[in-house]
Amino acid sequence: MTEHEVRFEGAHGELAGVLHEPPGAHRGHALFAHCFTCSKDVRAARTIARALAARGIATLRFDFAGLGQSEGDFAATTFASDVDDLVAAAAFLAERAHPGEGETKAPELLVGHSLGGAAVLAAAHRLPQVRAIATIGAPAEPAHVTRLFEDQLERIDSEGRAEVTIAGRTFSVRKSFVDDLRARDQPECIASLGRPLLVFHAPFDNTVGIENARWIFEAAKHPKTFVSLDDADHLLTRQADGEYVAEVLSAWASRYLPELPDGAEGEVRVEGAGSFLQQVVAGGHRFLADEPRRVGGTDLGPTPYGLLLASLGACTSMTLRMYADRKEWPLEEVDVVLRHERVHQKDCEGCDEKPKKLERITRVVTIRGDLDDEQRARLMEIADRCPVHRTLTGELEIVTVRA
Repeated sequence: MTEHEVRFEGAHGELAGVLHEPPGAHRGHALFAHCFTCSKDVRAARTIARALAARGIATLRFDFAGLGQSEGDFAATTFASDVDDLVAAAAFLAERAHPGEGETKAPELLVGHSLGGAAVLAAAHRLPQVRAIATIGAPAEPAHVTRLFEDQLERIDSEGRAEVTIAGRTFSVRKSFVDDLRARDQPECIASLGRPLLVFHAPFDNTVGIENARWIFEAAKHPKTFVSLDDADHLLTRQADGEYVAEVLSAWASRYLPELPDGAEGEVRVEGAGSFLQQVVAGGHRFLADEPRRVGGTDLGPTPYGLLLASLGACTSMTLRMYADRKEWPLEEVDVVLRHERVHQKDCEGCDEKPKKLERITRVVTIRGDLDDEQRARLMEIADRCPVHRTLTGELEIVTVRA
């Protein structure tokens, strides 16, 4: 998985973004809109974008005008200009994904957090290529955001602008921004989406109350889905909450994204893109391999040795099941626990000065069922005859050729 810093023209100057590219083939493209006065670098945006990319969905997160690293004056922006920025970001992503093709094919997925959720609902009407939309902690009405500075609304209305403090930072808010929020007919916008909608919301969100999710859900037409975020906070500050959103979102969106071709029968393809994270394609199955964070990975999949042990364990269990079924023995379950380690080999020949290390896999097999001692002993013998076991312990030749 790779991350590219990108820049493109928006409604009020050049916008800054980060494009997350998946390892291997792309399942689709997503555009992420951050929360009000946040930036593309807020934890939720980073976590969700990276997790979506790890699952094959290239994702662009960017700063709205006047925020983060983007150009422009925040005080001069409106909700409408944020929607314009989303449309500009979508055009950039489309050209990046399919350069020179003319026909707009990306993004297929829009994701918006908080006020960004309201923005993607509005922008979707100008992006016919979008196949599905998801909101996270979004207000039912964009004007809900004015509650963050309601003590200054009278001054904004009378003087045309005011300095407001949000999350410890000071912003200048103009009357044009507030008027634009108030003028939005969001229920009608939601009702006429014409695309599948996924609504994420935490029941105890004390920034945007859960009733907003109900209003959005009731206004939307089917197909629509609601997912509770339980005890998550509004900003999804816990990484686990962001990863949960990405996991559910990618599974849900897969119904609406283009299918990827299956791998050739009997062949496994491993696709990497500049990091430890790898996409594994085995027939019609796709999954991830990775390394732990402590060694520089992202821990989004099992390690290569984890996959090796899984292969041996699965083959062991399958082989015992096959043998017991053929014998019509009452085998109920087989559990296999494996561990790989390197140990000193004692009394080895040719060790010379350096002690020789031995690769050891310990396999603990638990057999459940109404079996006698003889049957259990025989099954333990059969465990050593599973095909993967015999491959690992036999004469194995690995031929490496350059493609």
